[in-house]
Amino acid sequence: MGVANDERRELCDLFDRVGPDAPTLCGEWKTKDLAVHLVLRERRPDALAGKFVKALAERGDKVEQGLREQPWPELIATVREGAPKWNPLAIGAVDETVNTAEFFVHHEDVRRAQPGWQPRPSEPEREEALWKSLSRVAKVFYGRSPVGVVLRRPDGTEIAAKRGPRTVRISGEPSELLLHAFSRRQVRVDIDGNEADVLAVEDLRRSF
Repeated sequence: MGVANDERRELCDLFDRVGPDAPTLCGEWKTKDLAVHLVLRERRPDALAGKFVKALAERGDKVEQGLREQPWPELIATVREGAPKWNPLAIGAVDETVNTAEFFVHHEDVRRAQPGWQPRPSEPEREEALWKSLSRVAKVFYGRSPVGVVLRRPDGTEIAAKRGPRTVRISGEPSELLLHAFSRRQVRVDIDGNEADVLAVEDLRRSF
């Protein structure tokens, strides 16, 4: 049914195994915090807006607290079920476009917060889907870079994420490059360029 659906299923299976209090790569968030975020994003965007619109904050807090009080298996089941029919994310093509990166990154946020993590074996279908996702966000995420940034996959295909007077080249599997674009540090990439330029790219706040 697509990479987004696969990543959602595998993340929920991992939630089942590690429990609600496991660490993630999302700052201080535990797995329950991440699961609540995913439910709010797909089912209660009005409540999620409370984090950005003061007038909606109280309502958003109540909805979020209600989700936190749900039994962990019930919360996982809601994440697993996906977006409701009224949400465009319930449409397969939209889900694949929007959620492939979202669920892959958050799946890895839980995986790579565990001791002894290793990258998953490369799967061509997943890598192609993640390369497409990366091509859509690269120029936004690296847009603040003071130097040029080129993302290179093993077959030599490149994305010019930012043009500049000098260039930092980041090489790796599309999955690893996507995680780097999302500011994750636990990645397997090679970075080539002037030392100061590399540091500037690494310290860049990469987000929408």
